[in-house]
Order: sequence, then C-alpha cells, then structure tokens
Amino acid sequence: MTTTVTTAARSRTGFIGLLTADGISMLGTRMSMLAIPWFVLITTGSATKTGFAAFCELAPFVVVQAVGGPIVDRWGPRRIAISTDLIAGLVLATVPILYAKDVLTFPMLLAALAVSGAVRGAGDSARVVLLPGVQEPAQISLERATGIYDGVNRTTSMIGAPLAGFLIAMLSAPWVIAIDALTFVVSGSLVALLIPRSADPIRDAHAHLEGEPDASYMEQLRVGLRFIRADRLLMGIAVMVFVTNLLDMGMSSVLLPVWIEDEIGDPLALGLVAAALGLGAVLGNTAAAWVGERLPRRRTYGWGFIIGGAPRFLILAVAMTLSPVLAVSFVSGLAVGVINPILGAVEYERVPRTMQARVLGTLGAVAWAGMPLGGLLAGAMVTGFGLTQTLLVMGGVYFVTTMAPFVFPCWRAMDRGQTELPVT
Repeated sequence: MTTTVTTAARSRTGFIGLLTADGISMLGTRMSMLAIPWFVLITTGSATKTGFAAFCELAPFVVVQAVGGPIVDRWGPRRIAISTDLIAGLVLATVPILYAKDVLTFPMLLAALAVSGAVRGAGDSARVVLLPGVQEPAQISLERATGIYDGVNRTTSMIGAPLAGFLIAMLSAPWVIAIDALTFVVSGSLVALLIPRSADPIRDAHAHLEGEPDASYMEQLRVGLRFIRADRLLMGIAVMVFVTNLLDMGMSSVLLPVWIEDEIGDPLALGLVAAALGLGAVLGNTAAAWVGERLPRRRTYGWGFIIGGAPRFLILAVAMTLSPVLAVSFVSGLAVGVINPILGAVEYERVPRTMQARVLGTLGAVAWAGMPLGGLLAGAMVTGFGLTQTLLVMGGVYFVTTMAPFVFPCWRAMDRGQTELPVT
C-alpha cells in the first residue's frame, strides 16, 4: 500500500510542477499586461504609442509560435521552457534598471518587449506540449487536466490584476515589471526541478512525413500547416479566436486604460475590472473542469463567447461609473471560463502526440496573430474616431464573430463522438 501511494504521489509531481510554474509565470505576466500599457500611456500620453508597444511585444510572440514548433520538437519542450523563462526574466529586468538610471528610451523599451515576447512564444508552445506528458502519469482525464491548467492560469490572472493595480498606485509600473522578471526566473527553475525529462514526447521523425526520417525544418513546418488546413474545425477555431483575440487585446491594451484614465483616473480601477473578469472566469472554469465532461461542447463554447465577449465593449460605451463595468466583467468572466477547457480537450484529441509541437504551435500562432494588431488598431481608431465609436464598432464585430459555432456546419465536429482525425 505504501509503495502504491508513493508511486501515485510521484506521478503527480510533474503535473503539479507544471501548474505551479505556469501559475507563477502567469501571475507576473498578468501584472505586466496592466503595468506596461499604463506606463507607456502616462509617460507618453499617446494611445497610439501604447498600442504600438503592445504590437512590439506580441508580434514576435506570434511569429515564434508560428515557426518554432519544429525547434521545440528537436530541442525538447522541457529544455525550451526552462531556457526561455530565464531569458525572458533577464531581458525584462533591464527595463526597470534602465528606467532607474534615467536612460530608458522608448525604442529601448520596445526592444526589450520584442525580445521577451519572442522567447515567451517559444516557452508557451513548449508548456502546452508538456501538459499531456504530465497529465497521463497523474491519471487525470484530458478535459479535467486542461480545465485545471486553465483554472490555475485564470486564478493567478485574477490575483495578478488587482495586485498590479495596487502596486502601480503604491510603487510604480517599473517595479511591477521587475516583479514579472523575477517570476520568469522562478518559473524556469521550477520546471527544471519538478518536471521529469520523460514528460517530453517521444520524438518520431517518421510521423506524417511520408518516410523522411531526416525531414528538414521547413518540411516539418509544412506538415503542421497541412494538418490544420485539412481539419475544418481546427481552421474554424483558429479564425474565430484570431478575431476575438485581436479585439480582446485592443480592449486590454488600449480601450480599457483610456476609459479608466478618462472616467476614473485611478490605476487601481484597472486592476479591479480585470479582477472582476478574472474572478468570474475562475468560477466558470471551476464548474467546467468538474462538470465539463457532461456539457454539450459546441453550445457551451458558443454561448460562452457570446456572453463573455461583446457585452464588455458595449458597457464601456455607455457607462460613466465603475460599478456597472465591474458587474458586466464578472458575468462575462463566468461565461469565458468554460471556453479554454473545451478548446484544450478538442485540440489534444484531434492532434497526435508526436505532432503537437508543430500543429498546436502553428494553431496557437494563427489564433494569436490578431493580438499584435489589436493594440495598433484600437489605438488608431481611438485617435481617429474617439473611444465610444471604437467600442461600439469592435463590440459589434465581436458579436458577429461569435455566432460562427451556431452557423457553420463544421463546428458540429466539436461535439463528442464526432472528432475524427483529418486525412493528411
């Protein structure tokens, strides 16, 4: 009995280690997601520059996710996760140091954001591939594992948002960026200590490469793209999330900070709005993680996006106080909390283990490709048309996009029992 218990406990060490490392990293990242836009906005007074800063961080993130899958395959996701966390921590640490010495320029900040975004892109792809490798020994169902994984991220995001607002108000935005740098170093250290090398997928050079044991980097990259093109559901997911991520990034990096500055004038309110959304998301995610196996996937996913998306834009267009914004953010969070567990389970089911670095990395890159554009677009629209008009237009586009699961037949494959793999 003692041996069985000990073996079971050890089998969960990797899963717990991945959750802890990713949660700590996400805590710092969520704080920086508020601190960096606020820092740029108050130091430059420009919504356009605020959006451009978001672009410079996210564009390299997306590019590396798109082309980095074969590298993750060859070097191993565990090694990539460790090294990229350490590099991101060191690079971000230069921002508060240079600011304290009064030598930080806007181009220097953009360069640091670009490098950290690039290495984060590789690190995020690696951790996604590590999840099945620690989930299987822990003997946890895939839907529950993805739900717990997403729940940890949402919980730390919920904590990080108000904490960031408090620390920005009490200390300064550069201090918050310094804390983010430290969390990356801690995260990488935990991956090295707690996640075994066995969590890496077994490399299979022949998988879907038509007998080419030494397939080139470009050929491996093309395999991932061909796989996604052959699966209409995965393509639909990628396109839909591309648009919603673009709009969400415009909201978080430009529209919400501008609304807070105009109507409230206190950075703590920025953290409160994010915390209300995060609290709702944690509660929604908790429910999805435990009862998600019994929910209809397509309808749950579709309604989660409809309730959790457009209302957040529309309330900012009409509200002049914080209370209604907090209420809508909380309800929206409840709805969006059910989305990622469903997405994760569907994607892991449809993509073979040996191809996940290439396929999921490419899929993630397509879905994230709109995010660098979101800040630029929102900044330009606010400058050209005003905040209210921008909120109404983006909210309308969000609503139309989220109708896709109810309109296009390919989304029916999301439901259980209809998840056949594509032919490549």
